[in-house]
Amino acid sequence: MIREGYPPRAEVDLKALERLLGDVPTEREPTIVRRRSRDFFWYSPILAEQLKHVAADIIVRPRDEADVIRTAAACAKLRIPLTVRAGGTGNYGQAMPLAGGVLLDMTEMTGVLWQKPGSVRVRAGTNILALDQATRPNGYELRMHPSTKRTATIGGFVAGGSGGVGSVAYGGLREPGNILAARVVTVEEEPRVLELRQDAAQKVNRAYGTTGIITELEMPTAPAWPWIDVVVAFDTFAEAFRAGRDIAHADGVVKKLVTPIAWPIPGQFAALRQACPDGKAILVCMIAEPFLESFEAILGGRGTLTWRAPSREEPGETPLYEYAWNHTTLQWLKTDRSITYLQLLYPHDRLEESVTEMAETFAGEVLPHLEFIRFGGRLTCSALPIVRYTTPERLFEIIRLHEERGVMVANPHVFGLEGGSRHKRAEADQLGFKAEVDPMGLLNPGKMESFVPVR
Repeated sequence: MIREGYPPRAEVDLKALERLLGDVPTEREPTIVRRRSRDFFWYSPILAEQLKHVAADIIVRPRDEADVIRTAAACAKLRIPLTVRAGGTGNYGQAMPLAGGVLLDMTEMTGVLWQKPGSVRVRAGTNILALDQATRPNGYELRMHPSTKRTATIGGFVAGGSGGVGSVAYGGLREPGNILAARVVTVEEEPRVLELRQDAAQKVNRAYGTTGIITELEMPTAPAWPWIDVVVAFDTFAEAFRAGRDIAHADGVVKKLVTPIAWPIPGQFAALRQACPDGKAILVCMIAEPFLESFEAILGGRGTLTWRAPSREEPGETPLYEYAWNHTTLQWLKTDRSITYLQLLYPHDRLEESVTEMAETFAGEVLPHLEFIRFGGRLTCSALPIVRYTTPERLFEIIRLHEERGVMVANPHVFGLEGGSRHKRAEADQLGFKAEVDPMGLLNPGKMESFVPVR
């Protein structure tokens, strides 16, 4: 089943392209091209069917910005679609080349350009764990990162948008100050290099690479605390939620993760199973070491502490954040592909009532998993619940019922920006900026459906 609006596959003259690329590295072996053209779209049974045949025609691996400019110019001259991709850790085909063409693999463009207290300038293909390892000796780390930190890149994180581990303190990437600057290359016959600072940098945030090729980012950093991974078990999910809310509201306690998860989800956490008693909901937290005593005082004897250990990110270790955010879904999918998930945002002004109502309405079908975050200056919960999947019709009915009750849904079962947006449309400034930097609509066709090429 291919949905209406799916772009036609492009006709690509690979010989002409390679002549224009010169010595820019490429890869045409079909198995490699197909594998690198995929992300974690199969989290969704709907996208698993829609996108299963998607593949680029060729991979181009730029070594530096000059290679990016040369590739952008070649694609513009030959009218070849170009999809930017790095770690491929997205979940709904953000960087999958729907129209074929060039897959621009940014993973060779790595390295920290400079760092100073509070900020860092980095090439877009830099792995996020490697970035933190470079800044930590100076006492700093990124404010937030996805649960895929060990495999994701900073450019992919920004292009995918949202937030992650750390958003309980700093909000999402869209909050002012969470992206300081972005350097982008336009897709024109004579590409330009643009520096977007502060609010202007939001034009590339959660745009799936449709609004220019990000080559560098300037990101804020925060003090690098020694983080302690903590799991607390509770008899009910309501108790785990209330304890999490109290921790999240405690502004004096430095934290990075506050995640209530309902049973039976923790039963799927194989390597953490000893910390997840049968039938119990859990609260997963990352707390800065000096504030553990305060954390325990806020709990006040509620729940049972089942895990406490320094956060470890070395090979062979599984940091606690890999049980949170969308890794919660992945832990279940490792052994059971019959489930899927949603992405929700609960109203801050009736948070507990709304969480309780949805848990009761979909008891046994939509299993609660919340992430406390700051959104627009207010504390609330994002949610990535596990859904026991039956049919597409029932899945979209569940979405509709959430929206009718005031719970915002960022639909992860569609591949376009508009369909997956909480606002159901592309941002006006992103649409206008795309016309400026990608007038022919060659960047990631099919992902910004409301854009009409201007030439």
